Amino acid sequence: MPNAESVRSTAPLIDEVLGLVQRLVSALDAREHETEIHSLRVAEYALRLAEEIDLPPAQRSDLKFGALLHDIGKIAISDAVLLKPGPLTDEEWEQVRRHPMIGFQILRDFTFLESAARIVLYHQERFDGSGYPFGLAGDAIPIGARLFAIVDTFDAMTTDRPYRAAGGYDDVVREMSDQRGAQFDPDLVDAFLRISAEEWARVRDMDKVSPLTWPATAPGDAAEAQR
Repeated sequence: MPNAESVRSTAPLIDEVLGLVQRLVSALDAREHETEIHSLRVAEYALRLAEEIDLPPAQRSDLKFGALLHDIGKIAISDAVLLKPGPLTDEEWEQVRRHPMIGFQILRDFTFLESAARIVLYHQERFDGSGYPFGLAGDAIPIGARLFAIVDTFDAMTTDRPYRAAGGYDDVVREMSDQRGAQFDPDLVDAFLRISAEEWARVRDMDKVSPLTWPATAPGDAAEAQR
């Protein structure tokens, strides 16, 4: 277990890493979403849902990095595909479907991002086994990835896109209820729905939310805690 002196000595470096990650994902978000706060917002959503289910602090740290970096693999996808306004061809969809694996390959050699990299790898899996890249189902999908899938869908549904206007909270409730046990972990859906619409709106108001701060436990500790 690290002593107090070692924690103090690594804190500035950890803050620098977090700042670098946030600047990187802001640039990626601006490319696809025309906003610099998509990944920051879903990270805040993820942490709020993690709080609701009392996820251990070590796992929350890894969840934060996984949420921030979930789409880093899209750096390898061309603008012609990623920003295409119309439907994608089968070949173009195959390119998009590679982004979790690409993201994992980018992150996997960083020891402290080991658990976050697994969230990136599995964030497109579905609870019923119909997702990608491996078709994992149920508890075979890490809880961080199962949790992230819910808040990512929430953000997608409540954000304006070029091809549709943002939906409302009632639309999200219907979608979560319809996909409970199919796309989403039913227990996590129940936890999501226990949080009021007003509370989610407060989290979403990023203009008044300060930049993400470092949690009590450094990323990577969750890998040890889960063994």
